[in-house]
Amino acid sequence: MPIHRARYPADWEDIAKAVKEATLWRCSKCHKQCLRPGEGRGLNRSERALQTLTVHHANFTPEDNRIENLIALCAPCHLSIHRGSRGNVSLGQLSLW
Repeated sequence: MPIHRARYPADWEDIAKAVKEATLWRCSKCHKQCLRPGEGRGLNRSERALQTLTVHHANFTPEDNRIENLIALCAPCHLSIHRGSRGNVSLGQLSLW
């Protein structure tokens, strides 16, 4: 869900995948089983989005990629954390949910 891609390291996709794999593709907040790469065929875009695992920076700083700062969250839980916070999600993104 990067907003300002320049704030993320070049290997962000690898870092995020490692965090997701460490949780066995489960949300750390609600424990929902999320889709692994290649899964979700036959689901519509909204259904896939609800089951997508993302990686959240606990301190809201995309440059801080220490493992203890990264949390695997399903997209709905990730957006709920950013609602009303000082996070980096725009109002337009929140309205998608």
